[in-house]
Amino acid sequence: MKVRLLTIAQQEVDDAFRWLEERNERLGFEFLTELDRIVQLVRRLPHAALEIEPEIRRALLARFPYALAYGVNDKEIIVIAVAHHRRPKYWLDRIK
Repeated sequence: MKVRLLTIAQQEVDDAFRWLEERNERLGFEFLTELDRIVQLVRRLPHAALEIEPEIRRALLARFPYALAYGVNDKEIIVIAVAHHRRPKYWLDRIK
């Protein structure tokens, strides 16, 4: 199944990468590796993650305080946010 990130979700990935790289030269790349692992898991098992809103699921990254918020339709998985845990559900207006 195809995975598509909303533009704003991609910006969140880019921002997190930059912030982590500023703190530790390899940490941003480790974040991207973990994000890719979660995306591949969601691709294989799109309905396995916890449903946190009607038709919206959340998959947690293991090493980083981030989660993928996404929806699933017949054709694709749409990543709504790559959200830091300290700002839960700030992205809800993206699904309306």
